[in-house]
Amino acid sequence: MILFDGVCNLCNGAVQWIIRHDPQGIFHFATLQSRDTKRLETIILLDGPREHRRSTAFLHILRRLPRFKWLAYVGAVLPEAIRDAVYDLIAANRYRWFGKQDQCMVPTAEISARFTPMEA
Repeated sequence: MILFDGVCNLCNGAVQWIIRHDPQGIFHFATLQSRDTKRLETIILLDGPREHRRSTAFLHILRRLPRFKWLAYVGAVLPEAIRDAVYDLIAANRYRWFGKQDQCMVPTAEISARFTPMEA
């Protein structure tokens, strides 16, 4: 399960990109707004009992996408502190650079089964 900022245009674009490159439908999605979380600046990957955040979550997602697995291993070479610093820079500016919507995205009928409403 990938939790993302549902009003962020960059985040919504990333979700659409993941869906296009996940032919097996491994990933399911929910918005961070649907979870009791104060920090909306991060992506969260719920992987069984583990929870990955920020750049580590992104690398774990890439690792499961067949065409981009190699990129995850290249990214993992960078120290987490550097990866997260870049991630945080983008996260802090994403609304300014990419814009935001007034409400969370509504999935189309074709992809709605991959979105899960979460209770806070």
